[in-house]
This record gives sequence, structure tokens and C-alpha cells, in this order.
Amino acid sequence: MTEPQTATRTPDHLAELPDILGGDERFRSILDRLVTLSERDYYDPFKLFRWPDRIDEDGYWMSPELLTVHGTEAGSRLTTEQLKALSKWESVNFYSLNVHGIRELLSELVARIHTPPFAVASEYFHHIIGEENDHMWFFATFCLRYAGKVYPDRSMAFAAPSVPEADTFLLFARLLIFEELVDVFNRRMGDDERLDPTVRKINKVHHQDESRHIAFGRQIVALLHKDLRQRLGAAQLRELETYLKRYMRNSVEGLCNPAAFRDAGIPEPYAVRRAVLADPGFDDFTQRVLKRSTSHMTGEGIFSDERIPRV
Repeated sequence: MTEPQTATRTPDHLAELPDILGGDERFRSILDRLVTLSERDYYDPFKLFRWPDRIDEDGYWMSPELLTVHGTEAGSRLTTEQLKALSKWESVNFYSLNVHGIRELLSELVARIHTPPFAVASEYFHHIIGEENDHMWFFATFCLRYAGKVYPDRSMAFAAPSVPEADTFLLFARLLIFEELVDVFNRRMGDDERLDPTVRKINKVHHQDESRHIAFGRQIVALLHKDLRQRLGAAQLRELETYLKRYMRNSVEGLCNPAAFRDAGIPEPYAVRRAVLADPGFDDFTQRVLKRSTSHMTGEGIFSDERIPRV
């Protein structure tokens, strides 16, 4: 779920962005509303959360239907006790991926805040940066308190399309995909009564903030792609679509961490991961957790269809 690292470029077309962003009245109106909502819903995470001494090891730490083995042959061979153990470590992996993804998001926003192309969005950037810093703190705190570690970032790098004009679009598209995927888990776990109240709370709080970030991301991604459709050829637009779909699949595969299988006491963790990723059930899982993103991207004309092929 943390985004792959790609070479940093300074696109020549950045000077055109003020006309794209600042010139859109609907975008400016949405930004004003999001700033108002962020101010209304502000909270102090250091006072909001009261961390219990422990999370019940005999219960689920993640909704069973969100485990990467759900619906696979490998998953059908696991006992209930193994699934509960795996739910602990896949939840820790999920929060760890959030920590790494948020760190990347923050670095990208800080690099752009109060620069001319992003002047119209800079006030809201301040709110996103503050909220995401809070999110990184409570996800990392959960991992360190109840698992003793944050899993390291093991994301695989792959080359970005050779379309310099699309760099800014791809950045915000990746961030939007990251946030929408995370939010699928947050919404489900925030309301799952099988989970510990602390688990439900961190997911529910994160969802409340991310709903605003996603609204922002959808608007800026749509505006940037609309501009690209006027300036790029069909082959280049298909290249962008292929890249983003590879990123989507890579993000979901990041949820399936052999270290989580190992920590759950499941033998041959790398072999289990290979079996899970090759299973048609995992393809179904991928399509299901990405459905919100693929539907939106297709509806906006960014994707030609909703299919996510294997990487």
C-alpha cells in the first residue's frame, strides 16, 4: 500500500498548473468547504486515545474477510487459531504500510505547499499535513505498543511512464489510490463488533479524516487528467492507465507480507505468500478492495475498464 519509489523529476509544465487548479471555481469551493470541515472536526489525538495495556490475543485484530488469505486455498487450510494470529500480524502490517505511505504523502505535500502551482490548495494542505501526522502517530503507537515493532517498508520500485507532463497527475493519483484502499479497510473495521474497541476507534477516526482527503484527491486528479487528455495521445494515456493499475495491484500485494505469516507461526511463509498471490481468490480480493477506486477512475475516463491484471 505504500507507493513504489520512482525517480523525482521537475516537470516543465508546472507553470501551467495555476490555470488548472486556481481557475476552477468548483475546485476552489470544495477546498473552502474541506477547510471548514477540518476546522470543525479538529481533535487532539494525544487526548482522544486511551491505550489499554493489551489487545485480546484470542480475538480478531482485523475483520476475517479482509485477511489476504480469505477465499484462497491456503486460507482454507488454516485453523481458527491461526487465522486469529494472522489477523494480529496482518493488522500490524496494515498500520505499518499506513505509516510508510503517510510519510511519503507528507514529504510530497511539504515539497509543494506555498509554491505557485499549489497556491490555491495550500491552506488545505496545512490541514492534510497536520491530520496525516496525527494518523502516522496513532498507527505507529498501536504497532509499537501491541506488537513491539513497525514492519519495515519492503515496497518494490518500478519505472514510471516516460511522460514528464504526467508527473503531478501520477503523484496525486497514487496518493488517492492509497487513501481509497486504506479507507475500504477503515470503514469495515471501524464498525466490526468482533474487533477490540481500540482497533475499531483508530479505524473509525482515520476514516472520518480520510473522507475529506479523498474528496480533495478525486477533484485534483480529475482536473489534472482532464488537462492531460487535451495534450497527450491515446498511447500515452494508455501507458498512464497501465502504470496506475500495476501500482494498484502492487499495493494490494503489499498487504500480503511473509513476515506476518512468520510472526503468526505459519510454516513456510514465503511459499504461503506465493500460493496466495497466485490463487484466483486473491484476484477476487484485489478486485473487491479496489472496486471503489476502479469504478471512480473508469467513471472519470482515467481508466478504460475496471479490470486489474496481475503484475
